[in-house]
This record gives sequence, C-alpha cells and structure tokens, in this order.
Amino acid sequence: AVILQEGPGWRLARDSSRGKFNSLVGGEGWAFELTEPEWKDFVELLSTLESQHSALKAQLMAEEAIELELDRGVWWGCLAGDSQSWSLAIVLTPQEGRGVEGFWPAPTAAALVAAVRTLG
Repeated sequence: AVILQEGPGWRLARDSSRGKFNSLVGGEGWAFELTEPEWKDFVELLSTLESQHSALKAQLMAEEAIELELDRGVWWGCLAGDSQSWSLAIVLTPQEGRGVEGFWPAPTAAALVAAVRTLG
C-alpha cells in the first residue's frame, strides 16, 4: 500500500511493498529514498528537534533566533529560526552506501514535520 502526502515544497511516500527502500522524502525539486531503519531514525530525529523547539519557544523573545543541532546515529539535523517559524536541514551519513542531504525552508519545514508525525 502506498501512502503519499505532499504540500508546497515537500512530499513523503511510504510503500511497504517496495523492498529495501520503502520510504521517499522530498523537497523542492529533489527527493531521496530511505530504508525502514533510516526512516525510523529520521522520524525520531525530527520528533526530537520539534520537541526541543517547543520546549524552548516560550522562553524566546519574538524575533530571537534559535538554532538546534542534533546528531542521532547516522543522522544530523538542524532546526533554525525563531519561536514562530523555522527551517530544517538534515544529513544522512550511513556506514556504507549513499549519503543524502535535505533542506526545507520555513514554513515548509513545519508542514513536513507535521506530516511525518502522522505517518510515524
């Protein structure tokens, strides 16, 4: 079964019948495929960055900038912005095989993270 979600500047697809690379993550004009373990770690990375931002945003002044970086296994992520909107950069560096980088500007990043949350 294919689950596809997309919006302006982002898209996600999950297809359990696809074999090794069963998830697709995309931005404006680019996309990459992930294995199931990579997808699970990607979801965890985004969830952690978002919850860290949520915990801090009440303490931020309206225009105060924040940058949160997180290393989580083969993933690195950076959420950057202010209390209201933020961009998201990610890098996958596996032990072997292809590496990927992705970037979503604000407000696209928040829409992507919300969609990832629904797919889990």
